[in-house]
Amino acid sequence: MRLRILGCSGSIGGPQHRTTSFLVDQDILIDAGTGVGELSLPELALIDHVFVTHSHLDHVDSIAFILDSVGAMRPKPLTVHATAPTIEILKKNLFNWDIWPDFTVIPTAQEPFMQYQEIAVGSVIDIGKGRTITALPANHTVPAVGYWLNSGKSSLVFSGDTGPNDALWEIVNGVDNLKYLIIETAFSDKDRRLAELALHLCPSMLGEELAKLKRPAEVYITHLKPSEIELTMQEIEELTTPVPPRLLQNNQVFDF
Repeated sequence: MRLRILGCSGSIGGPQHRTTSFLVDQDILIDAGTGVGELSLPELALIDHVFVTHSHLDHVDSIAFILDSVGAMRPKPLTVHATAPTIEILKKNLFNWDIWPDFTVIPTAQEPFMQYQEIAVGSVIDIGKGRTITALPANHTVPAVGYWLNSGKSSLVFSGDTGPNDALWEIVNGVDNLKYLIIETAFSDKDRRLAELALHLCPSMLGEELAKLKRPAEVYITHLKPSEIELTMQEIEELTTPVPPRLLQNNQVFDF
C-alpha cells in the first residue's frame, strides 16, 4: 500500500496548511479535509472509498466537493465508510439540502453519486488486492475512530483525533507488522487544559501515550495548529521516547 499525505494540519493558512486527508493508493481517502483540493479531476474520479474518522468539518468538508466535481464522471457511487453516529451527523448537518444536497439520491435514489457503509470499532474491511482497513477506538468529543491499514506485508496506524486512549494501545501492541504510527498532537503544553477538554493531545500527553506503545514503529505527528508548530514540535523534541517523533508533512509518501 502507498499512503500520500494530502493534508495534515489542524487548520488552514496557505498551501502548506491543509486539513486532514490521506490518499491510499489511488482509490481510497482516509478523511476528506481541505487537502483533497491537491488532487486533479482525474485523480478525484478514481476515488471509490472515503473512510471517515469523525464528523468534524476539517475531516469531512471535501466529501461534498468531490461529489460536486466528479460525481457524474464516475461509473458507481462513492462509498463513505463511517460509524452509525457519524453517518447520522453527516445526514443531519451536512448532506441535508440546507448546507449541501443529499447525494445519496442524486441524480436518482437508484443510481446515486454517494452511498454510506456503516462500520463499527473492530470492523475489518477488505478492500481488495490484499488490503484491509480496520476501525480502531478513538476518544474524542464526537463519536470517532482511528484506522489500521494492513497491506499484508506491513501496517500503518492512524490515531485519528483522540485524547488519552488505552483501548488503542491494546490493539496497536498486537500489530505484529507495524511500521508506521501517525498520531495527533493538536495543542502545545501551555494549552494542556484545553487539550483535555477537547479530547486532543498536547506534547506532555503525547509522551504519556507513547509510553504505552510496546512495538517499534516510526512515529509521525499530525494535526498541529499552524501558528504553534515550532513551539509544539520543540516541546515534543524534549520528550524522552524510544523513537523521536517526526513532524508529518504534506506530500509525504509512505510505502508499506
